Amino acid sequence: MNRKKIIAALASIAAIASLAACGGVKDGGSAASGSTITIGTTDKITSLDPAGSYDNGSYAVQIQVFPFLYSQDYNTSELSPDIAADDGTWSADGTEFTVKIKSGLKFANGHDLTSSDVKFSFDRINKINDENGPASLLANIDSVEAKDDTTVVFHSKVKNDVTLKQVLSSPAGPIVDEESFDADKLTDADTIVKDNAFAGPYKLTSYKVNEALAYAKNDSYNGLTPAKNDAVQVKYFADSSNLKMAVQQGQVDVAYRSMTPTDIEDLSKDDKVKVVKGPGGEERFLTFNFKIMPYGEKSSEPNADKAKAVRQAVANLIDRDELSTKVYKGTYTPLYSFIPDGLSGHDDTLKETYGDGDGKPSTDKAKKVLEDAGVKTPVELKLQYNPDHYGQSSADEYAAIKSQLEEDGLFKVDLQSTEWTQYSKDRVVTSDSDGSYPVYQLGWFPDYSDPDNYLSPFFRDGNFVNNGYSNTEINDLIVKQAGQTDDKEREDTLKEIQKLETDDLSTIPLLQGAQVAVTGSSVKGVVLDASFRFRYSSVTKS
Repeated sequence: MNRKKIIAALASIAAIASLAACGGVKDGGSAASGSTITIGTTDKITSLDPAGSYDNGSYAVQIQVFPFLYSQDYNTSELSPDIAADDGTWSADGTEFTVKIKSGLKFANGHDLTSSDVKFSFDRINKINDENGPASLLANIDSVEAKDDTTVVFHSKVKNDVTLKQVLSSPAGPIVDEESFDADKLTDADTIVKDNAFAGPYKLTSYKVNEALAYAKNDSYNGLTPAKNDAVQVKYFADSSNLKMAVQQGQVDVAYRSMTPTDIEDLSKDDKVKVVKGPGGEERFLTFNFKIMPYGEKSSEPNADKAKAVRQAVANLIDRDELSTKVYKGTYTPLYSFIPDGLSGHDDTLKETYGDGDGKPSTDKAKKVLEDAGVKTPVELKLQYNPDHYGQSSADEYAAIKSQLEEDGLFKVDLQSTEWTQYSKDRVVTSDSDGSYPVYQLGWFPDYSDPDNYLSPFFRDGNFVNNGYSNTEINDLIVKQAGQTDDKEREDTLKEIQKLETDDLSTIPLLQGAQVAVTGSSVKGVVLDASFRFRYSSVTKS
């Protein structure tokens, strides 16, 4: 044990003894009074430890309780220092990015927060490399060096990496306490809460996973977004109908993720609540498991050409307009690009290449691509979706997709669903498993507002999707664009990546959506900002 840990050990004993047990919030009545904000959600938490999660539900907790070097300022698209003391500087050769952090920083338990904790936080994500973790975001970082207590140097594999600061503000960026977290394995939530190992705007005072959480303002936080309220409660709901009722009846002050389009439409007509919308960026898409999909590498009849034909036939049969209008009532819009509308490099290659060339499906093209590859029809396709994490409308969405694929007899779809906590484990391809779902639903809530975040986590080697896909040319182009400081050159590379991926189709983007929250009439300060996240710090109520 190092000297820093020995000094803190005695103090932590007293701190642990003084904390309330992690039994969760037991109030089942109306929203809390005073400045306490009560938030309702149907999201699910995978892990409180940042090294063990890469999902919206977990990150929604982490951004409240852990600090970052850089964070999104409200109502802007610019990153600002959080616990960093400056904007960082690149070395002359573009291989080193140096960040100074504020001096005198503390975790809520009294432990010093120094550059050693910063290095520890990034190193452990890579070392643990959890299958559901964010290690893929750190692919461009060669190593992290703590030069002194307030100086951190990131050694970059990509010269002048234009994505680095964004990555430092992403799910790979939370700074954790090296005296409380394990260096080589995930740390359980009870240990984190009992040790009060937080340095964000809030600290967790109780934690009952996917049932109830209680936050208290962290007075030792010295960052970008100090809390304007004293406390926050979060209640987890099994379905959106109960969440809708809770916000209407004042049992929660804010309902955020996820209500059905019909719920939102109804609530927009209710003068007792307010509907708040924010910038888009969310994606919904299909994913193919390259190991066990029809004709995949580990299937009974492996054949790469036939497997690609199956993917391309699916792309020819998808009707995004129907999904947008009939299922989502316009709250999601058709997406024909791997990079969403509004970001550099957006290119509707999928619209031009598949279907009728104008966004509608084409049975003739789907039939031809299967015949040319010698694929017998109907193709039996096991299709999996998740009913809770991506909203209850997923059932209607995937029932519609099943109908679209089966309409002319080219596919026979076996549609199944699994709850998120199991789904997030079963879907991935690892060294020990080929995954469980041949074709399945995923959604994407971006980590930062940059086109790279719609490419690297999906298609770069070691990516988050973990569907067994690899393309060396695409991988190298993704690395190349990260270091291109000329906007035009970078945009050209981004479009080249998408053209190649349009042929490969490891995923098929379907829809792009906006953020939506519903609040009580007395609630103010709910900001769904350009980082595509909801932070509780700005929320107040009268």
